[in-house]
Amino acid sequence: MIDNDKPRDEAVEKELAGVPEEFLDKNDQDTVEEETSSLDKALDRLREDLEVAKQEVLYAKAETQNVRRRMEKDIADARAYAAAGFARDILSVSDNLSRAMGAVPAELREDEKLKGLVSGIEATMRELDKVFAQHGISRIAATGLPLDPNQHQAMMEMPTTDHEPGTVVQEMQAGYMIKDRLLRPAMVVVAKKPG
Repeated sequence: MIDNDKPRDEAVEKELAGVPEEFLDKNDQDTVEEETSSLDKALDRLREDLEVAKQEVLYAKAETQNVRRRMEKDIADARAYAAAGFARDILSVSDNLSRAMGAVPAELREDEKLKGLVSGIEATMRELDKVFAQHGISRIAATGLPLDPNQHQAMMEMPTTDHEPGTVVQEMQAGYMIKDRLLRPAMVVVAKKPG
């Protein structure tokens, strides 16, 4: 039998009895250490793979959450600004009603024959303003304010000493916002230095 530093179990001794000596030359401890080393390496690889998989799952969850937030924002924007195209088209109706009221001289507004027409146009304008307000459409302030390129479109410059250069002196066409977005810029005349 093989001499070993550690006593062997009797069952192991009986199993090894009859095995030729050349097969028993290897130290059993080396075999166990090699197998343990191999298992430790495999276990380390599995742990690394697990960490990588955990990171990938976290990134996938974060990306899914970002996509969900973007879609929710897009849906909210679609709901909030869905009427923008229609609103832009209806602004010309509002402009024409304002022009119609401006075309009626003050003395004719009191005429009994035109009084019904004038009150009808005024009532229509009030109703249109009410509907605009319900849908978040508001008129842009312009006259007397400094030119804001985000809300005003300068159509002309007027030399004047009555106003600071860059100040809106006249509104040619009203501008409108829908909630916080520009629906149509105000077309304005801007003051400039004379000469």
